[in-house]
Amino acid sequence: MLTILGFAMIATFLVLIMTKKMSPIAALVLIPALFCVAVGQGAKLGDYVIDGVGNLAPTAAMLMFAIVYFGVMIDVGLFDPIVRGILRFCKADPMRIVVGTAVLAAIVSLDGDGSTTFMITVSAMYPLYKRLKMSLVVMTGVAATANGVMNTLPWGGPTARAATALKLDASEIFIPMIPALAVGLLAVFLLSYVLGLRERKRLGMLTLDEALVREPEQETVLAGAGGTGGGGQDRLRKGSGGSGTGSADLTQDDDEDGEDEEDFKGLDPNRSTLRPKLYWFNAGLTTALLTAMIMELMPIPVLFLLGAALALTVNFPHMPDQRARIAAHADNVLNVSGMVFAAAVFTGVLTGTGMVENMADWVVGAVPDAMGPHMAIVTGLLSLPLTYFMSNDGFYFGVVPVLAEAGAAHGVSPLEIARASLAGQALHMSSPLVPAVYVLVGMAKVEFGDHTRFTVKWAVLTSLVVLGAGILFGTI
Repeated sequence: MLTILGFAMIATFLVLIMTKKMSPIAALVLIPALFCVAVGQGAKLGDYVIDGVGNLAPTAAMLMFAIVYFGVMIDVGLFDPIVRGILRFCKADPMRIVVGTAVLAAIVSLDGDGSTTFMITVSAMYPLYKRLKMSLVVMTGVAATANGVMNTLPWGGPTARAATALKLDASEIFIPMIPALAVGLLAVFLLSYVLGLRERKRLGMLTLDEALVREPEQETVLAGAGGTGGGGQDRLRKGSGGSGTGSADLTQDDDEDGEDEEDFKGLDPNRSTLRPKLYWFNAGLTTALLTAMIMELMPIPVLFLLGAALALTVNFPHMPDQRARIAAHADNVLNVSGMVFAAAVFTGVLTGTGMVENMADWVVGAVPDAMGPHMAIVTGLLSLPLTYFMSNDGFYFGVVPVLAEAGAAHGVSPLEIARASLAGQALHMSSPLVPAVYVLVGMAKVEFGDHTRFTVKWAVLTSLVVLGAGILFGTI
């Protein structure tokens, strides 16, 4: 019964948020509460929620101060050179912009932290997507999938969990998987290229002459090369030149979503928050922070707390300026931390009632004995839904050891099981149980349901590519 109710709870949650019948925060709280009562454990709901909150509180604290820290770094202009470099590469070509998003997300993912990756990627790319009226779910989908593949780095989490659960060396798991993961990353780049071509077809081929690094009040001059696509005609106002190429201008008033100049402030070279004289201090501080995080010198929440306090104090020594910067990022902080604490209700009930354990046992028990010699492939396939519907801790410490034991009885080595278990990470990063995904959709101002509906199919395809490549290379 717990197994059925567990799957029913997850299905109900996904349907409600994807159809936008409930907000993610409301669904994360109310759906598990109702199912907790349905299984007859309503009296223990408070204990389950407190346990869930306790487990996710460090994550929420990390996200709160990380958002403030990177928000301040954006305000003071630390990432402006990155933005300009991407703009020079992209040249307002939607295809290049989407590919640039994938490349940037993959590079930043080297720090092993999804939240950091999404904050930097969205900060750099969001203004460009908004100005050219590109699809924001394309940005979130590509960033999440690229980060999911890179999340398999030994310091990213899943590989270390698999090594710990099966008492293996993380390098023995990861290094043989590098070729398969590289193929998976190439698949993400190919996906971004295809999605970019779709955006180019919808919007048309555009050029952008330094306009995105001018003040937001200035007009952005867009010239169509070979004409704009069908969607582009609706988004461009023809100018007075009347040339054969169809010159057009786009101002802030054209923004159909009613966004104001705040959306593009990150590209304004004259904003009052810039601190050019402190650029190298801020770059050094960020490098030191990420290095300390990778080396695990301190817990990540403590590092970001100290970093945010130091960044605010040095860049904005006057109290009114500090309050203004905190207030400017309060909306993102509240949205993300609220979502994490709401997710604590979901995970608390799912774990506390025993639903996760029963669901995992049912899935493992449903594997036919004839599949024993192919348990590595079975593990790879199961990693897709199981890492989506449960936390990495639950999967790697609760399910993977059982699968490894079943595989060992048929001569399948634990190393093959461990490597196969990494295949589903491209999908895992869009799971509603991953706090970082709320940073992504929150900063990009995308509905979580829209992101899920768009991303899941591409993430599943990428995960299958990684699994297939692992089988082809003989590492799984």
